[in-house]
Amino acid sequence: MTAFFITATGTDIGKTFVTTGLIRHMQATGRPVAAVKPVVSGFDPDALKESDPAALLSALGRPVTLAEVEHISPWRFRAPLSPHMAAGHEGRAIAFHEVIEFCRRSMAGRRTTLLIEGIGGIMVPLDDRRTVLDWMSVLRIPIILVAGTYVGTMSHTLTSLEVLVRRNLDVAAVVVSESAGSAASLEETVATVRRFANSIDVVGLPRLAPGPGDHPVFAQLAALM
Repeated sequence: MTAFFITATGTDIGKTFVTTGLIRHMQATGRPVAAVKPVVSGFDPDALKESDPAALLSALGRPVTLAEVEHISPWRFRAPLSPHMAAGHEGRAIAFHEVIEFCRRSMAGRRTTLLIEGIGGIMVPLDDRRTVLDWMSVLRIPIILVAGTYVGTMSHTLTSLEVLVRRNLDVAAVVVSESAGSAASLEETVATVRRFANSIDVVGLPRLAPGPGDHPVFAQLAALM
């Protein structure tokens, strides 16, 4: 079993778009794949079909129901805040060790590639002491870092890479997902990140219409996994 953790430099950068694109590409090429997004904030059961778990389920060809969402996203919160804040608004707290155990159970005994999609950016708090970075550090599986082309992305991306490398985590690739209305081009951003990423592969993903469809970048990315 092979597992990868999909994280990002921040929220709304394109983690789910990259994850669903990889799922569809792998399925189209006969490569077994599964996916989970254990922690979700901003989740409205009345708008289920617009949620990130729904996007993953649709890509996997599974029914989009609350019961199916429960299997891949056990920790769901309504407020569109960091997980520890969103949980606090509901009088709840995330048990870090339970998230780790859920991931380990999801990885155990599979003969597929498992994609674990994180939440927000790499330093988003899960509880009062642990962040997504701590989550990745415990699992110690290869990471795909999703970045954008928005103003400020260079600092966010290079800072994220510096932190991941300092934790001795394996960054399989950086995906630069084109941001809407960016002043910098995708090509310029990819070239600049590459200059600072040492031996880490950096691929550029142009802004695409949402929904089904493949792009050569997903084949390139899947080949690195």
